[in-house]
Amino acid sequence: MGKKKLDVMTKEREIFINGQTDENGNIVVPGCVRNGIDEKSANTIFDEMAEFAKYAFNKSHAAAYAVLSYQTAYLKTYYPAEFMAAMLNSFLGNLDKIPAYIDECRRLNIEILKPDINKSYTRFTVDNGRIRFGLGSIKNVGTSAIDEIVAERSKNGEYKDFGDFCERIADATVNKKCVESLIKAGSFDSFEQTRSTLMESFESIIDCIATSTKKNFAGQVSMFDLGGIGEENEHEMQELKYTYKVLPEYKEKELLSMEKEMLGLYISGHPLEGIKNEIEKQTNINTHQIRMAEQDEIQGDLKDGELVKYAGIVTSVKKKFTKNNKIMAFVTVEDLYGPMEIIVFENCYQNCSDLLINENIVLVEGRLSVREDEETKIVAREIKEFGVHKKKILSLDITDLEDEKKEKLRGIIKFFNGEMDNIGIQIINGEKKDMAGGIYMTEEILSEFEDLIGKDRVMVVEE
Repeated sequence: MGKKKLDVMTKEREIFINGQTDENGNIVVPGCVRNGIDEKSANTIFDEMAEFAKYAFNKSHAAAYAVLSYQTAYLKTYYPAEFMAAMLNSFLGNLDKIPAYIDECRRLNIEILKPDINKSYTRFTVDNGRIRFGLGSIKNVGTSAIDEIVAERSKNGEYKDFGDFCERIADATVNKKCVESLIKAGSFDSFEQTRSTLMESFESIIDCIATSTKKNFAGQVSMFDLGGIGEENEHEMQELKYTYKVLPEYKEKELLSMEKEMLGLYISGHPLEGIKNEIEKQTNINTHQIRMAEQDEIQGDLKDGELVKYAGIVTSVKKKFTKNNKIMAFVTVEDLYGPMEIIVFENCYQNCSDLLINENIVLVEGRLSVREDEETKIVAREIKEFGVHKKKILSLDITDLEDEKKEKLRGIIKFFNGEMDNIGIQIINGEKKDMAGGIYMTEEILSEFEDLIGKDRVMVVEE
């Protein structure tokens, strides 16, 4: 019953009521009717068992849950940062779970600080009411390596720079992949080198330090170290240790992409921040509005089947085939406030599959799917590449134009002016440019302007 296999339950209902016999007619299960319980009552009993199997507890279990609920509610209310840090730590190393709880922190106005090699610990910690990202939750690092990094810092003080860090963890179980992940996550941003510089230089620095360490082991002296040559080599080695291939910093989009890859979310910024106003113009709903409606239990504000427009960045695409062998996809699209699941059926998928790539910014038109005890989703009807709409104007150059044509031009502008205006008019007269209202423009209307004053005097331009 707990697995909700309807075909199995239908079979079991028959056995429960009328019993079961083997192939020789021997009774295996007597059933209710043979035990003197009428069929109607037996059906009622089975229905109650099926209902109970949906979701129910015995009283002791329910009471324990109630106590736990009050305790966690108290902690979340009066110690929100500490409570959420503890929640995040319970999913340490699980990048799939972390973003949802980070989203809850943001809803509670708890600032999330990015990882820092000198301030972060293995686990998430509270820093003056803010939560510092735990180094142990960075992809590919492993908690044992981070424990060693933190232990070294606690024992001998903060790391002075990247070279100092590499020297001090040389004997630890911190490998190059771990260091690369720490760089990508921004853990060394407090040092003077850019992430691009560190990414280009870290392997050679680690190799030089490793070579130098081996040469310093007792008894590890080569014949080239005899006669003073070793001192010169040692000096060159020291210089090589701190030789960086200096590069300009990555573009913001690349930095944010690295953070997303390593941390599972954006912390220092968001790819959509620069087009926030344009998104608000082209959409009528966002994740924050949906989550607030769900949180306040006013899902009446969210109507199942309601047409919506939603924009965001693609972060996950999971394709599958239906029982009818038709392709569909579950796409996660994230706006400035959090992720939203988009259900894409075959007809829509065939038209937009080339857009369903991670980090693409898309505009989704579809219908809300509102179900009790489930997060709200959007069933896509159309998915398009999101474009920033620049305002267009019709530029008309009347420099040295005959008075008769000017008069006719005024008449045309006045005639096509009205409530359905879709483009502004700019009049150019020599060095002077003035706006002159707007008109409703089509290709045919544009041709009338061109026929009147000439194609070279008519231009559609973007502001």
